Amino acid sequence: MLFQILNSFLKQTDPEVAHEYAIKFLKQNIIPFEFFKFTTDKSLKIKVFDIDFENPIGLAAGFDKNAEVYNSIFKLGFGFSEVGTITPEPQNGNPKPRVFRLNADQAIINSLGFPNDGMNKVHARIKNNPKKSILGINIGPNKQNATKEDDYLKCIEKLYPLADYITINISSPNTPNLRNLHDKKKILDLINILQKFKKDYKENKAIIFKLSPNLNNSEINDLSEIFLEKKIDGIVLTNTTVEGKESLEDENKNKEGGLSGNPLNLISNRIIKNFYKNFKGTIPIIGVGGVSNGITAYEKIKCGASLLQLYTAMVFKGPYIASKINKELSNLIKKDGLKNISEAIGVNAN
Repeated sequence: MLFQILNSFLKQTDPEVAHEYAIKFLKQNIIPFEFFKFTTDKSLKIKVFDIDFENPIGLAAGFDKNAEVYNSIFKLGFGFSEVGTITPEPQNGNPKPRVFRLNADQAIINSLGFPNDGMNKVHARIKNNPKKSILGINIGPNKQNATKEDDYLKCIEKLYPLADYITINISSPNTPNLRNLHDKKKILDLINILQKFKKDYKENKAIIFKLSPNLNNSEINDLSEIFLEKKIDGIVLTNTTVEGKESLEDENKNKEGGLSGNPLNLISNRIIKNFYKNFKGTIPIIGVGGVSNGITAYEKIKCGASLLQLYTAMVFKGPYIASKINKELSNLIKKDGLKNISEAIGVNAN
């Protein structure tokens, strides 16, 4: 009952203010969250990036921007959490208002622009609060920095030791020219810089790339060729979309920014399928966009995702969405006669 009242209150509040309240509440660590947690069975355990995940449901970057509540997130049933996006220097992001709920579409539009405390504060915060499960760190460039490759290198040098994996965000629509890094030459240069760092560091943690959903088949094929050639560790598909808003119903549909939630589901599924077919299962994919229940989660896995992330669904359905999805996924696996979730990866990709 407490959580229903709290969730109802937050839904009536400005989205960004509601987010701040949610972070403050989770930081108190006064509720026995694990009491409500679904106990993951072995059918959901999966190994990706040489990491053993208790279940495939993770919290996407964007909620825990400053790495303040990841240990509380784990108690809600998430198999992993990704913090960020973190930039080298602190920045305020874009002008407010910049987050809009689309209740009629179960979606959110945001134009945040990477507001965060900067890599030094985040580094200190994580170091002083050791992670109790699998932690990804999402990194990006400061808005004013034209040489964005330098910013990625600064962040990875600082934060790599504290992460289980690092996500390279080249796809936010709210940082000018960021998506230009999908260009063949630019992304190849960036991969070379990061792989040299990894080789010199001599510790094999995954460095993965978060991509745009607004890619055509030619762009997908070009990127796939580069990723296969360079043997990258993985990709996240996808970030928010700037297309398709005309079909939405909510009065906020024309707000500026990237669209997440239910309308992104089929868009990201198409991208996941195409990359999976090109990869032939050799490069792991984290599927994001419109994961809201066991069915949508299972669909993404069947399209080719090894792991999943969500954020918008937690806004609309509450903090126990991960546990609920895990329970539904477990039942769907058993219904199909499978022993483990890994057996379903990519079965519908062709």
